Amino acid sequence: MAMEGKAVGRLAMVSMHLMPPQRSGVQQVPAYSSSSSSSLKVNKRESKYEKVHGDVSSESVSWRLCTPCDNGPPFTDIIYEKANGEGIAKITINRPARRNAFRPQTLKEMTQALNDARDDIKIGVIILTGKGNDAFCSGGDQSLRGPDGYADKDSFGRLNVLDVQVAGYAVGGGHVLHMVCDLTIAANNAVFGQTGPKVGSFDAGYGCTAMSRLVGPKRAREMWFLCRFYSAEEAMEMGLVNIVVPLENLEQETIKWCREILRNSPTAIRICKAALNAVDDGHAGIHELGGDATLLYYGSEEANEGKNAFLQRRRPDFSKFPRLP
Repeated sequence: MAMEGKAVGRLAMVSMHLMPPQRSGVQQVPAYSSSSSSSLKVNKRESKYEKVHGDVSSESVSWRLCTPCDNGPPFTDIIYEKANGEGIAKITINRPARRNAFRPQTLKEMTQALNDARDDIKIGVIILTGKGNDAFCSGGDQSLRGPDGYADKDSFGRLNVLDVQVAGYAVGGGHVLHMVCDLTIAANNAVFGQTGPKVGSFDAGYGCTAMSRLVGPKRAREMWFLCRFYSAEEAMEMGLVNIVVPLENLEQETIKWCREILRNSPTAIRICKAALNAVDDGHAGIHELGGDATLLYYGSEEANEGKNAFLQRRRPDFSKFPRLP
């Protein structure tokens, strides 16, 4: 019985490390529960991890507005901001009159902002959201859809309309947009679903494949074939979103998640992200993972030995580096 009590205590301590802290608006299910007194005592203690790292701040963020980096015309379809003193960028789809439906101009501006955030070494997390509380994004703007795709007044048609913080509707292309993001934090008024077959459209790329991986083939078929809408709670239950919070706490909770991510190793997160994407991205994903591994290798003493030997016109000596199993 003594050995069993120690094992229960160790398991409870591991559970404390693995389970995230209780978040408002979400019902958490404990990883382990037991009626034993030893387990209950352990669960009440603050873990060493929490003592060392402390709580994540929920303070509001001070944002500064960003303009196009090429000194071009100001953004019209998005609002691009960066947090003062923190590694967080935010892109807001700014077409509330169209329920934040996107058009080619929206995607051009989003691409500019994403490229700028990617090239800014101070930025570690990007928030993608929609203006207002009625909709995150309702997909492609059907009023601009023609026989050759979606077209602005001064551009030709494009089919590549799509290659998170969600309030209101995330449907159609907006639903695909949230699925391809790394994480989705939903307000309790969020609505999710596909509309393509109802309006004579579909997404046979990530819209189908990513969804099938997230919710399973049967549920993905249901969403595409029936075009039903689902509440935030239903979306979380099926694995479409990470957390559901009250609407008034949406940005506060999102910022908290961003700060929690920024506490961690950027290289570790980069490699994990590439590995998680590699399966879906095929050779391109493996290439990205390989590039990240090369970046790590170039900073090692072993790689520098090869480069320095070449520059010094001598034979490299790799014998001092172990061949680990």
